[in-house]
This record gives sequence, structure tokens and C-alpha cells, in this order.
Amino acid sequence: MKAKIITLDNAAAGEIDLADEVFGVAVRKDIMSRMVNYQLAKRRAGTHKVKGRSEVNGSTAKIYRQKGTGRARHGDKKAPQFRGGGQVFGPHPRDHGHSLPKKVRALAMRSALSAKQADGKLIILDDATLDSPKTKALKDKLAGLGWNSALFVGGSEVDGNMALAVRNIPGVDLLPTQGANVYDILRRDLLVLTKAAVEGLEARLK
Repeated sequence: MKAKIITLDNAAAGEIDLADEVFGVAVRKDIMSRMVNYQLAKRRAGTHKVKGRSEVNGSTAKIYRQKGTGRARHGDKKAPQFRGGGQVFGPHPRDHGHSLPKKVRALAMRSALSAKQADGKLIILDDATLDSPKTKALKDKLAGLGWNSALFVGGSEVDGNMALAVRNIPGVDLLPTQGANVYDILRRDLLVLTKAAVEGLEARLK
């Protein structure tokens, strides 16, 4: 399929052929959902921890005799039913990540790219470079284009000036081709790919 190429100044810069097997597949929301869950699970630190009965401070002595008091039978005061006691079955450090087949991950990426293309929210940029790392200059360009929420994907390496200018603008992100992922594509309204990014993604997903 054909797509128009523009510049950051909203000037026409030709056309590009997009591969149908990458940008024109059937959108699978279920697969994208699995991929987002997979990414977010891998981000979790898993460092949550509570103290169990054997770890809290307190005496191990029996709090009162077994019989004759008319009260329930108890051991030491570190039991979970007492104030200050250990917690039962509480969270412990663990890895929340789970496996997802490589083919499913690739299909999720194709679905995300195709969804943006189908919604008219995929923009091909000639090049994502700036002459100076000025945030205001980039904000003015984005305001002229009407882009409030966008993910820019550059080539194998992003422009240094562009990276410095983007990082102070809320709702706008910049990633190299190898960093493009389903979660970041879906969380922004527009997906802005450079010509180098299109070539890199097609090579990666064909």
C-alpha cells in the first residue's frame, strides 16, 4: 500500500510503499492484549515482601498455660491473629514475568502497526532530526501539525537533538527502531515512523 511522506514542517516529501504483511494484517485485539500484559508483567520489580511468623520480633514463649484459663489455646504472640504478629501467605519477592511465543509477539506488533494504519493514525516522516535541542522549537512544530500524543520511531539510532527536545514534552515519546513495542505504540494516539523505521520494522517482521 502507498503512504504519503511528510516533514516536520508539514511539507510533502514523496510516497512510500508499506508492506501489506506488516501494515495490512487483520487486527487481533486479543493478541495485542496478551502482549501488553506480557510487557507490563516483565516490568514489575516483584520486590514486595512482608514478614511471616518466623521473622517478626517477639518472644517464642507460650503466652499462657494450655489449660484452666477458659481461653483459647495459643502458642507465642507472633501468631498472625495477634497485633504485631506475622502475616499468613503474604507476598514474597518473585518474578512476575511469563513466557509468550515469539510468533505471538511478532503478530501483536503487526496488529498494532496495522491498527494505526487502519485508523489513519500512522504517519510517515521523512526524518526525525532537529537543528538544535530546543524544546520550544519542536513544540511549535507539533502544535502546527496538531500532534498532542505521538510516538516517534527513528532509525537504529535517534537524533541527539530530537531526543533532548522530546523528553520535556508530555505525551510525546521517541524510540529507536529496535525499541518499538506494542505497549508504547498503543498508549499514544499517533504513531510517527521515519523512512528508516519503516525499513527496519519491515525487515524485522516480514
